[in-house]
Amino acid sequence: MKVAVLTDSTAYLPEDIREDYGIEMVPLTVSFGDTSYQEEIELKSDQFYPLVKEAKAFPKTSQPSIGYMTEKLQEIAKDYDALIAVHLSSGISGTFQSMQTAGEMVDDLDVYVFDSEISCMPQGFYVVEAAKLAEKQLEPEEIIARLEEMKQSMRAYFLVDDLTHLHRGGRLNGAQALVGSMLQVKPILHFVDGKIVPFEKIRTQKKAIKRLLDLLDEDAKSNEPIRAVIIHANCPEQAREIKQTIEKRYSNVEITMSYFGAVIGTHLGEGSLGLGWYKK
Repeated sequence: MKVAVLTDSTAYLPEDIREDYGIEMVPLTVSFGDTSYQEEIELKSDQFYPLVKEAKAFPKTSQPSIGYMTEKLQEIAKDYDALIAVHLSSGISGTFQSMQTAGEMVDDLDVYVFDSEISCMPQGFYVVEAAKLAEKQLEPEEIIARLEEMKQSMRAYFLVDDLTHLHRGGRLNGAQALVGSMLQVKPILHFVDGKIVPFEKIRTQKKAIKRLLDLLDEDAKSNEPIRAVIIHANCPEQAREIKQTIEKRYSNVEITMSYFGAVIGTHLGEGSLGLGWYKK
């Protein structure tokens, strides 16, 4: 069985990696007033943050239409028997559900939709693993089983500079956003059951970053091999410093650097940082 792999743009997989593994992508959209952009295609992250500063209104995000997804699946069906589609958490977007619906509308392709229950490069970790296994000609059910196994050790925490973005976008409870703003805290957030919830409230960013590193340490000190990523919203130098700290501290942690692109950046805001990892 010939198996294709697809994800959405919020995995923020570099284009060269998508090309190397033949990974298909459906983009989410960011709109500034009447002007809409497909992220990662028409709008890269380095273009997005300057646009936000100039914009008169807060940008809005939207998922790909079912019609767009169906057309994409019909194209894939010409060359493949099955598809593994890995999407951002169903708790913050309807993209997963839309792909399920689109999959039911295409007869010549067996579509397996995987809810990453997360986003950004941790979502990308699932995608790359699926693509590697598809190259080895594993059956779709075996690939999904491996992704479920990865989920058991997948961790991701992030801190935001300002909770109002998440509150305005409806991705965080309003009372939580109000309390965070009043106390001037730097909250560490994570995904629980696919939704973004506070993990801890910490007073300063320095202490919050230290706490992120402590959380990684709980898994890394076992000396098991770990794949990790530091993610930033237009603050690459700060992310690079954290990456270098982790590289010096652990020989068993393979760490890369990624970014919060336009869609996720809309909801987190500039200056946000994330740290994700799983046991290989």
